[in-house]
Amino acid sequence: MDLSIIIVNWNSVGYLSDCLRSVEYEMRDSLLSFEVVVIDSASYDGCDRFLHEHHPRVRFVQCNRNLGFGRANNLAFESSRGDAVLFLNPDTEVVGPAIATLHRRLRELPDAGVVGCRLLNSDGSLQTSCVQSFPTLLNQALDFEGLRQRWPASWLWGTAALYAGNPAPQSVEALAGACVMLRREVFARIGRFSDEYFMYAEDIDLCHKAHAAGLVNYYVPEVSVIHHGGGCSQEAPSNFSVVLMRESICRYLAKTRGRFYGELYRASMLGVALLRLAALKALALRGRAAVAPEPAARRKWLAVLRWSVRRQTTVRQFEPAG
Repeated sequence: MDLSIIIVNWNSVGYLSDCLRSVEYEMRDSLLSFEVVVIDSASYDGCDRFLHEHHPRVRFVQCNRNLGFGRANNLAFESSRGDAVLFLNPDTEVVGPAIATLHRRLRELPDAGVVGCRLLNSDGSLQTSCVQSFPTLLNQALDFEGLRQRWPASWLWGTAALYAGNPAPQSVEALAGACVMLRREVFARIGRFSDEYFMYAEDIDLCHKAHAAGLVNYYVPEVSVIHHGGGCSQEAPSNFSVVLMRESICRYLAKTRGRFYGELYRASMLGVALLRLAALKALALRGRAAVAPEPAARRKWLAVLRWSVRRQTTVRQFEPAG
């Protein structure tokens, strides 16, 4: 079989309907032999009934606990058969011949590790997080929207390929995991998704492992996929994503650069949180709270502050046991 398309569902059956519809529409005339595997990570949202009624050819795997993104993908991979594997978020819709083109590019690039594409927001605008640099203390501490808008193609963010205007595949450091493709043997050889992460950073970690193995991660700008974004995590408790993302980055940095570097990252996030909270307080005192959604922003940075001093329990609540 040429290709396995693996989708992890967690309370996303509404998104999954449009995702599968777009996949089937694109692949209806494709010469590729393919299969679709959907794994439900213990959300029990009716995904099994929906697939049975509307997409009976899709293979369904039910987990009895929430494994997190990487572990669920690894489990579905074990039951897949394709020579190439596409990991696709349920809150995506493929545009045109996206999958076939990505597969063709993967075949043409013998040194390819992880291959990804151009991600679009629901309104059609570019989702700049689809290409990233590997996290460092500097680019994480300076990750301000204002700086990103002022210097969008800076080496800090690793997003130069998005603005190069070159339609050919571009070498990049890391790609967002909403839509990535690898050869089956490469995915197995580099160790699959690492299970240290419940969610977030597993895609960066995968790209890092491919890079460390001497492979090249490629951004394919001619391929577009709509990523509605946050479809799963929006159902989680407030600031779950904010805290878990930082915890995952901390683990990634400790793994790839050493435990001390990971602790430096935690300390840097303490400083960033204090600065952001002070700035929000200053704006409020000046009567300019309308400049930003101050209450929500304050809750966000308080959550980061609690995490940085190890008083945030959100991470422990959502990590799988064992």
